[in-house]
Amino acid sequence: MSNLAQDHNPLAPHAEPPNDDQRAAPDVPAQPDPAQTSDVGAHVAEGGNLLPGDPGVMPDAPATAGYHPEGPIPNALAEPMAYPGDVTAQQSVQPGQVDTYAEPGPSAASAEARPADAVAEGGNMAGRVAAQDPGTAAELGARPLPRINIQAFCDEQSTADLIQQASQDRRLSKTHVTVHMGGLKAATQHYGNAPTPNLIIVESLHQRDGLLMDLDELASVCDSGTKVLVVGHVNDVLLYRELMMRGVSEYLVMPLTVPQLMESLSTLYNDPNAAPLGTVIAFVGAKGGAGSSTICHNTAWTISQDVQSDVVIADMDLPFGTAGLDFNQDPVQGIADALLSPDRVDEVLLDRLLSRCSDHLSLFAAPGTLDRSYDLSSDACDTVVDVLRKNVPYIAVDVPHLWTEWAQQVLVQADRVVITALPDLANLRNTKNLLEKLNSARPNDLPPILVLNQVGVPKRPEISAKDFASAVNTEPAAIIEFDCQLFGLATNNGQMIEEVSAKSKPVEVFRQLARVLTDREDVKTESRSILASLLGKLPLKQLGKK
Repeated sequence: MSNLAQDHNPLAPHAEPPNDDQRAAPDVPAQPDPAQTSDVGAHVAEGGNLLPGDPGVMPDAPATAGYHPEGPIPNALAEPMAYPGDVTAQQSVQPGQVDTYAEPGPSAASAEARPADAVAEGGNMAGRVAAQDPGTAAELGARPLPRINIQAFCDEQSTADLIQQASQDRRLSKTHVTVHMGGLKAATQHYGNAPTPNLIIVESLHQRDGLLMDLDELASVCDSGTKVLVVGHVNDVLLYRELMMRGVSEYLVMPLTVPQLMESLSTLYNDPNAAPLGTVIAFVGAKGGAGSSTICHNTAWTISQDVQSDVVIADMDLPFGTAGLDFNQDPVQGIADALLSPDRVDEVLLDRLLSRCSDHLSLFAAPGTLDRSYDLSSDACDTVVDVLRKNVPYIAVDVPHLWTEWAQQVLVQADRVVITALPDLANLRNTKNLLEKLNSARPNDLPPILVLNQVGVPKRPEISAKDFASAVNTEPAAIIEFDCQLFGLATNNGQMIEEVSAKSKPVEVFRQLARVLTDREDVKTESRSILASLLGKLPLKQLGKK
């Protein structure tokens, strides 16, 4: 969002004051007399809508929240996010004329997975999971938008492409976005005979007077309740003030990025002071029997123990889920009751259905019975996950190896995705397909994390980690060695790996994975004595060793 004075736009998020570079700007003419603003037909903002009204006196804005009265508007917005929404895009070659605008496909760069730093050795994590560029989805505070209709009128093709890319964000999946060409003039002409949508995005290439004149014309045909976001090319704080006076919801200065636009759209329809939403981590296996449930349960347990944060495990494999068995729980009610009656789900029912495993870990267990069929809907899954996100910091979703509509939606809408695979050909093919699908559907999100499981089974031919990574273009973030005794004992006892053997290699893998998924990675330094350091540098022969 454009981070200007909070008093003029109460929806704008708090931002830090601009730095010295942002303050160093050409002098801006003194603020005009309020009487002069009436010459251009100023309209007073009413409830954040663009409505005709009487000209009023401009209040003085405090020099806070990134606003600087002696310089241009700092265009320091936020960062990224992603999934394709329900988009109908339109464009025209001539201003004011509507034509079909071809939707661009996902770029090869966006679909490309970002590899981790290195391949794990000996069952340890492979360092950090792919370092992200500044301004990635992990750092963006944007929230999903409600079911609204958004129409954009652009003057430049680059702006139309930008809005089109933003419309593919997963947080806009409930919105309906339409893009036209022609700018403010086309918008005024269009809404002269049509109702205005929930949100209008208009671009103007004009300077201050021309922009305000066109905006006044749009105000005469704009319905009450419509929000207006203006994209301009004039970086002037006085212009921003006058736009806020007219009821414009936000003013953004080109050039923009998709993350900046997404942040602005999110803030228009979400309270920036609201409590943060929980992080949804979806675990899925590249093939049945890959061990995704085991990875999910142990990682979630580790988050609850090491990070000391509340976690809910949602077992969505209703007929065959093993979460109850792995934690030695047999709850009477569980996630099936919520998914089959999503309209009843609220905080009270959620508290009743969750089975508590420890101080910070609760279980949304699957029934694990075959007495009925389970036909889930995408809306039901979406509702249940939304309720969980509003009440729990971390939600680990155990997604079964299915490719139904609801399973796809859970994976695409998750904040993080962990793919567990075995080192064989079928898992390699499925992993590659999953990565390509998820990266293209989530172009602004962090790429999925790959975990290679059961590596080193005796006498079993395997694809090496290096060849596997090369084939799927993604380095494994973790490699877990085959240990049938350890994992078998934990499964049969209804315990986690760390409870059975706290010093085993997989325990450190789960700890590192938990840190990565919760953005709480730390660099563990191994303490060594001075004597040990000196001895380590001496040749072995000098120590009497051969």
